[in-house]
Amino acid sequence: MDDSVDWRKLREFAGVDLTKSYVLSWSVEGDTLCIEVDLYLTPEHPFYEKPRPAEKVCIRPAVVEFPYCEALTLDGEGSDEPIAAVAERIGLGAISGLVRHDEGPFEVQGRFGSVSIDAERPILRLRQA
Repeated sequence: MDDSVDWRKLREFAGVDLTKSYVLSWSVEGDTLCIEVDLYLTPEHPFYEKPRPAEKVCIRPAVVEFPYCEALTLDGEGSDEPIAAVAERIGLGAISGLVRHDEGPFEVQGRFGSVSIDAERPILRLRQA
């Protein structure tokens, strides 16, 4: 039985739409995987601001941190490589989904492929614009 949990059910992503967000970079700081994103905020998010007419949507710079990252793979490859080396190979692009599999790894899908992340729950931090 698959007990996967979609990102929409994770409290860390309340008030955002990951499928309208864009990955800008992947990096590792200590034992934390950091994903820099242009994050799409919905009106339910506490930092949502009405977009200016030229903007049309509320996009804010943010980082999704996965603390205590023990393993990282891209499309099933990279389990023998250091996590930072795998992170350098992951491309950029639109996010199509994020799930947590059976209390196990998280999986982020997008134009960059399928990234499996064995880490603690993500932390979402908005950056100053």
